[in-house]
Amino acid sequence: MSDEIARKVIEIIAEQALLKPEEVTLDSSPEDLGLDSLGLVEIVFAIEETFDVSVPFNANDPTASDFDISSVGKIVDAVRALAGERA
Repeated sequence: MSDEIARKVIEIIAEQALLKPEEVTLDSSPEDLGLDSLGLVEIVFAIEETFDVSVPFNANDPTASDFDISSVGKIVDAVRALAGERA
């Protein structure tokens, strides 16, 4: 299941970054991918809808959030944790 979560998260991020999923690595940061704050908000909304979770993300101050967006891998880990809480 976790590989499926990673695949879906990468697809969501790639779509917002206008990239192919294979161009997005777990080490990529939002800045590396050219994502701005609006793109991050769109990613959070898509994650919430796709995984039926509530993401604790503060769009006004992303660094103050419990949802780590520093890299794609951190986002995947956070989604795994949220999905695990729901299951």
